Amino acid sequence: MTALTLSTAGAATLRADALVVGVAKGAKGPVVAPGAEAVDKAFDGKLAAVLETLGASGAEGEVTKLPAPSGLKAPVVLAVGLGRAPERDGAYDAEALRRAAGSAARALSGAKKAGFALPTESAEDAGAVAEGALLGAYAFTAYQGGEDKVAPKSSKSAKKSGPKQPLGEVALLGAKPRDKAFKAAADRAVAVAEEINRARDLINTPPNDLYPESFAAVATAAGKEHGVKVQVLDEKALVKGGYGGLIGVGQGSTHGPRLVKLAYTHPKAEKTLALVGKGITYDSGGISLKPAGHNETMKCDMSGAAAVFATVVAASRLGLRVNVTGWLALAENMPSGNATRPGDVLRMYSGKTVEVLNTDAEGRLVLADALTRASEEAPDAIVDVATLTGAMVVALGNRTFGVMANDDAFRTAVHETAEEVGEASWPMPLPDDLRKGMDSPTADIANIGERMGGGLVAGVFLREFVGEGIAWAHLDIAGPAFHEGAPYGYTPKGGTGSSVRTLVRLAERTAAGDLG
Repeated sequence: MTALTLSTAGAATLRADALVVGVAKGAKGPVVAPGAEAVDKAFDGKLAAVLETLGASGAEGEVTKLPAPSGLKAPVVLAVGLGRAPERDGAYDAEALRRAAGSAARALSGAKKAGFALPTESAEDAGAVAEGALLGAYAFTAYQGGEDKVAPKSSKSAKKSGPKQPLGEVALLGAKPRDKAFKAAADRAVAVAEEINRARDLINTPPNDLYPESFAAVATAAGKEHGVKVQVLDEKALVKGGYGGLIGVGQGSTHGPRLVKLAYTHPKAEKTLALVGKGITYDSGGISLKPAGHNETMKCDMSGAAAVFATVVAASRLGLRVNVTGWLALAENMPSGNATRPGDVLRMYSGKTVEVLNTDAEGRLVLADALTRASEEAPDAIVDVATLTGAMVVALGNRTFGVMANDDAFRTAVHETAEEVGEASWPMPLPDDLRKGMDSPTADIANIGERMGGGLVAGVFLREFVGEGIAWAHLDIAGPAFHEGAPYGYTPKGGTGSSVRTLVRLAERTAAGDLG
């Protein structure tokens, strides 16, 4: 993990591999953002003109490297675009700072230390820059750079250096290290970013190494380290407890399902927030096998469980005055002679029966059991997170998750929370008329309904398993959970850790009493 320091050094005197400054789009060309005054001075006040000559415009995410003049200790200046400059005396948007810092950190992979002289007028600004830099510096290299055991030791192939390592240290300049608010913002950024990156690691881990049992072991180890109580129900306990959804989905695999409970408690907490995560460690579709071309990224189908796990640990690390309980519904969905068949009927933990018409609509089955179990503890609110439907990607694209709820005010609060922390989301309805499409002549409900509005149908199904009187929201993160394109901002290729920032902020708001 990249280290973060609040440096007392000035930009001109900091010894580092590079200095990062911000540049924005002004009315008449690029303008240097606050924080870079000392660097601009070293360029005789002509940094913006030099950047414009090199083709820089200040557009969001644009990166321009140039050699530093003699007045700076660092050999390289990296100018990163912030987008349009704010109105006179206006502040830069936190998300713009977060993305710019992420772009800069990615561009500096392989460097040992960089000074970030981006705008940090407030503690919020400093936290955004720190968070963006730490997230942008992420790289998943666990399976790269191995020694070539076939090639002769003297050959060039045996001397491969492996992938570039992430930026080693982010030195935040102008962030007032002796100010309690700035220190708290930096500490929060470290805790949240480290847990998001932990979630990313889990999402990126190949399914031959990450399966329900091994995921549960990771959660157990982290719980011991961070004071979170962990309880794991294995196949025998799930069968005995009547968790028909988890057993039904997981029975086709040699890796049995697990239900993991993570409990962070605060002695002065007045509210309890329950989080439920879909944890399909690999989704083949089961007997309703996915077509060719749709299997390769299905290791990411446990992104919801990874987000819940990361959030509970982050809440503990931050010492939030709220009880946060996480439920990881873990299973591997595989076809075999023992797999659930289309037409089978499962008796769920709630007692309801479900006719399985499509075994690739499995996420809602494991979530249903976990939602019922979470409801038994009567939390003040439940939020489930899942890469649930391709229909939500069709509706909202690859960067926005959908928010559904059984309470309009709670749905609005979750949506506003996501927007506050820079995660794109959109409120979606749960039309009652979609319930009829899941009527079954054999069971209480079928696991699929109308094809149109499939993301909403899934939400309507889940609502059936939430306890009476409990505020509940469903986040369908199927789009933003796994990024297959080129990295941008602080978003890497592969697992993103989508929704962790939203859930952590929701826990903070709950602790502060902002959610009622």
